[in-house]
Amino acid sequence: MRLVIDAGNTRLKWGVRDGDLWLATGVADYDDLPALTRSLAQWPGLTGCFGVNVAGPAAAARIESALQPTGLAPVWLTAQAQGAGVRSRYTRPAQLGADRWAALVGAYGLQAGASLVVLAGTATTVDVLDGDGVFQGGLILPGFEMMRRSLAERTAGLGYFEGEAEDLPRNTADAIHAGCVFAQVGAIERMFGQIAATREGCCLLAGGAAEVIAAKLEIPFRIVPQLVLEGVARLSVAAV
Repeated sequence: MRLVIDAGNTRLKWGVRDGDLWLATGVADYDDLPALTRSLAQWPGLTGCFGVNVAGPAAAARIESALQPTGLAPVWLTAQAQGAGVRSRYTRPAQLGADRWAALVGAYGLQAGASLVVLAGTATTVDVLDGDGVFQGGLILPGFEMMRRSLAERTAGLGYFEGEAEDLPRNTADAIHAGCVFAQVGAIERMFGQIAATREGCCLLAGGAAEVIAAKLEIPFRIVPQLVLEGVARLSVAAV
C-alpha cells in the first residue's frame, strides 16, 4: 500500500492505493495537516509515499513534518520527458507543472483514445494528449474563482456576487458568473478541436470548478476527481 499526495495551491488531496485499487481518498487543509496523520492511522501497512507539489517548498516542508510520526517521507515527483507510457513535447519537459504531468499520465491510463486533460483549480490548465500518449501542448489561464475575484478586486463598480451561468444574463451577478464560466468553456472547447476528429476523443476534468464548467460544455467529457492522484499512483510504480 502507498500513500499518494496532490499538494495543490489551496488544499491537499491524498489517497491510499493498493495495486490498482483505491482503498481511501481524502482532502486535507494545510492549516490542519495533523488530521491527515490521524486519518492514516487505520492504514499501518503503508510502505511508501509519493506526491506532486505545486504549492511550493514551504508546503512541502509542512507536509513532510506532519508525516514524520507515520515514518513516511514523501518522494516528490516532477515532470519528465517521458514516463508511464506518456511522452512530452514541452520545449523544456521539466518546466511542466508536476500536477499537469501526473494528470496526463492518469488520463492515459484511464482513456482509450485521445484526451483533453483539464485541471480546473486555482488556475485552469487545458492539455492535449493524443491517442499514442504524446502530450502535444496546452494552455494555462486564470481559474474560475480567480477570474471572479480579480473582477471584484480590480474594478470599482463590480463586487463579488453569487450568480448563475445564464445564456443571456440580465443582472450584474449573473453577467460576471456567466462570463467567467464561458471564458473557461470557450478555451476548453476551442482546444478540444485539436482532438475532435479522433476516435473516442474525450475531455477529462478534475479540480474544484470541474462541475461548474462541465454544466456548460458541449463536448464529450468525464469528471475524474482523482485524476492527478491516479497519475501519481502510476508514476510511483515506475519510480521504485
